[in-house]
Amino acid sequence: MPKTIIEWPHAPPHRLTAGGTYFVTAGTYQKEHHFRGSERLEVVQRGLLKTLQDGGWQFEAWAVFSNHYHFVASTKAPENLGILLKVFHSKLATWVNRLDATPGRKVWHNFRETLLTYEESYLARLNYTHHNAVKHGLVPVARDYPWCSARWFEEVSDASRIKTIYGFKCDQVKVEDDYSISPEW
Repeated sequence: MPKTIIEWPHAPPHRLTAGGTYFVTAGTYQKEHHFRGSERLEVVQRGLLKTLQDGGWQFEAWAVFSNHYHFVASTKAPENLGILLKVFHSKLATWVNRLDATPGRKVWHNFRETLLTYEESYLARLNYTHHNAVKHGLVPVARDYPWCSARWFEEVSDASRIKTIYGFKCDQVKVEDDYSISPEW
């Protein structure tokens, strides 16, 4: 008898069974701006990169904001993503709640992941992630936003790779990114 998969309406299903490259978005509870300011954004970025790298993930693009983040990363063992993000989110919540004197406040809500199986989808999401701060109106040039991968990408990639990825249209990418942005960074 085949198993029935029940989709819970309050949480996205996580199907992390195949190694590969994933696009991931995580957001704060009720899209609150708990991580306003350069110090907090730096802590989120540094923690995200370290947590996933220590868990065997290789980053290709990331963008961190006061109430959400996106990243594109590859792994051979994706099943650890939920645990890695749970630990990361828990540590961040404890830290920011201590700063704000709000013990026990719910800080993070959920994450969504997409396994990128088509080259066009992969390239579009790389461009989307590198330029997300421009999309949100925070900077006119992606490399000027300190909490994203655009500057790093431009420094480590050759000119043809940069041209290919930055030339890829990403306005049709379907990403749940309806977060209001705090201009305070």
